[in-house]
Amino acid sequence: MKFPPLPRHRAPSDAPAPYIPSHGSSSFAVAHYDLELAIRLAGNQLTGRAILTARALESLDSVELDLIGLGMDKASVNGKRILKHAHRDGKLQLQLPSPVAAGEMFTLDIRYSGFPAPDDGQWGEVGWEELDDGVLVAGQPTGAPTWFPCNDRPDNKASYRFSVTTDADYTVVCNGSLLSHSKKSSRETWVYEQVAPMATYLATVQIGRYKLLTLPAPTGGNQLPITVAAPKKLLARTATSLARQREMVEVFTESFGPYPFPGYTVVVTEDKLEIPLEAQSLSIIGSNHLDTSWESQRLIAHELSHQWFGNSLTLAAWNDIWLHEGFACYAEWLWSEESGVHDHRRTSLGRPRETRG
Repeated sequence: MKFPPLPRHRAPSDAPAPYIPSHGSSSFAVAHYDLELAIRLAGNQLTGRAILTARALESLDSVELDLIGLGMDKASVNGKRILKHAHRDGKLQLQLPSPVAAGEMFTLDIRYSGFPAPDDGQWGEVGWEELDDGVLVAGQPTGAPTWFPCNDRPDNKASYRFSVTTDADYTVVCNGSLLSHSKKSSRETWVYEQVAPMATYLATVQIGRYKLLTLPAPTGGNQLPITVAAPKKLLARTATSLARQREMVEVFTESFGPYPFPGYTVVVTEDKLEIPLEAQSLSIIGSNHLDTSWESQRLIAHELSHQWFGNSLTLAAWNDIWLHEGFACYAEWLWSEESGVHDHRRTSLGRPRETRG
């Protein structure tokens, strides 16, 4: 499979991450992740294979990856089996059979398995999460290693291929474009491809009893493919709540430039979520966000705007996350001005003004 090479003008920074110093490595950069996942929802069991194509940024005799709560079964580099490894505190260290020179490309093939769970750290519980009937992945900021081995740095962006096999009658949604969907006995396999370079925390997999719908595109208007994945019983509410989704795309396109990816997907969970979630080329909202109030509509607009700033253009270090969120708050008010929908009690930052009796 073809994938874009790493940018030549920039490599991941050597500076320590001020907020999450234990994640990621500056000694190599991943260009492509090929993930094959088999998931049994009953019991929340994951069996995975991750093939990482990477470049050494310095001479390497070992490679350190992030992997939390799952165990490595076996691994190889360039087809040679790795015989020595250590795995503790969410860091998987692989001793290479032979050194890899700086600038050289190499391939890691890692088989792993276990019972994935959120990373419960200083940022709260993030990562792989069981729903009442399915799976949700919220990766920001440290959730990616809860479901695949990775170089968990926001400045190491890569292309992805996801192949996810799970129980029949469930729909799988991942980043990027759906390449294929096949059924065999009581199992179904969904294959997605994300060609545009993506930070690890923006990678996601969503599994539920969803119906996939395409929002109609007006003749002569914006033709961006917009897909909605929602439970059957929520389809009517979803259609009402996302009725202006395409208008939001048009407003942001006029303000920020062309939408940066081939399509956009909104996943609606039957579960209630505290806040909507962003991932590259898709957003996840809870059933409690399905209404036309300003509070819900601003959040829907907020997550969409991150596709331009936060996903296509991504911070290099987590201490700059305010740039992502400040931009998205600004986008809320662009939509408010254009749509005429707003809440007079709110300040420009979307926080309720103090009221006095």
